[in-house]
Amino acid sequence: MASGLVQALYRPVSRTLLRMYKIIGIDGQQYGPVTADQIKEWIAAGRANAATRAQAESESGTDWKPLSAFPEFIDALAAKGAISSAPSGQTSTPLAIQKTPGTTASPLDVGNCLGRAWDKMMANLWPTIGVSALIWLALSASHAVYVGIVLTGPLLGGLYFYYLKQIRNQHAELQDAFAGFTNSFLPLMLASIVSGVLIAIGLALCLLPGIYLAVAWIFALPLIIDKHLGFWEAMELSRKTVNKHWWSTAWLILVCGLINIGGVLLCFLGIFFTLPLTGLAIMYAYEDVFAAYPAKGP
Repeated sequence: MASGLVQALYRPVSRTLLRMYKIIGIDGQQYGPVTADQIKEWIAAGRANAATRAQAESESGTDWKPLSAFPEFIDALAAKGAISSAPSGQTSTPLAIQKTPGTTASPLDVGNCLGRAWDKMMANLWPTIGVSALIWLALSASHAVYVGIVLTGPLLGGLYFYYLKQIRNQHAELQDAFAGFTNSFLPLMLASIVSGVLIAIGLALCLLPGIYLAVAWIFALPLIIDKHLGFWEAMELSRKTVNKHWWSTAWLILVCGLINIGGVLLCFLGIFFTLPLTGLAIMYAYEDVFAAYPAKGP
């Protein structure tokens, strides 16, 4: 009788541990089947969140549900701050991700991105300013000695990686800001060169195509270093996704540009504060849109 009770208790637990899951990425494609442990790893890495749509293989006939609706992922989501404590049977999603990324044309909240960026920067002010200043000085120096065409992509990609680790409440170090030299160096370089050339051609021909591409490819570098995509794959995913809310993305870029101009006008010293602020804001927008998109292999 005791052994029968143990088996009865074990069976539902084993089914939960062994069953496989599928999730829907930002591109609308299905990924999986994968184990619950793999989903938890994606949650810990910031590649899936409470709003990511998922389906257990044993429930293939049912609708897709957010990860927050699966009891087995509640602890992992709570550990990432993706959900807060709520009454029994209820879940809550983070402010930044109220809807499943990639499935809506809802505009980005520019004020919200800047507000969160300000809070994050002030929480770790001097390291953020110091690392950002070092990367931008390295960028300036590289262009001065005519190697900027090679180094711009890896340097900016590394800086974005540093910001993303801060946003995800992971330990961010100086070496993370140079991760572009050890992580996806070639795709980062190619994305920077190819996008720069095509944007320049678009600006020269009719102005508007260049402006469109500059906005559409804003997330190409972070997609490469964060999701391990190829350079053209990242550029296309960025363009197709930004198309859903192009105007709000363009507004975010314009506001960030005006803030940086203001930083230059403040005896130029203000730029050391505005560059990390606007960089973090753009990465918050990236996180809002692409957090549910699974990364490829490391």
